[in-house]
Amino acid sequence: MARSFTELYPNLAYWVESFGWIELGQDDYSRSLIRILDEGGMIWESKERHDNLDAALQDAEAAIADWLKKAGIEDAP
Repeated sequence: MARSFTELYPNLAYWVESFGWIELGQDDYSRSLIRILDEGGMIWESKERHDNLDAALQDAEAAIADWLKKAGIEDAP
C-alpha cells in the first residue's frame, strides 16, 4: 500500500507546514539536489548526487529532525 509523504517524511512535512519550504532540483545557483529554507535563508542543502530520490529525502528528513531538536521545538514529529 502506498504511504503518504507525511508518513514517509514527517519532519519535512512539518517543516513545510510550520516554518519554510523545500526546493528540489539543481539550477544555475545551486548544484545541491535538495535545499531546506526559511525566510532567513538556507537551513540545509544536500550533496549533488544520491542513489535515488528517497535516499536524498531521507538525508533531508534526518537533517531537519536534527535542526528541530537543536531548536528545542517540542511539537515536532
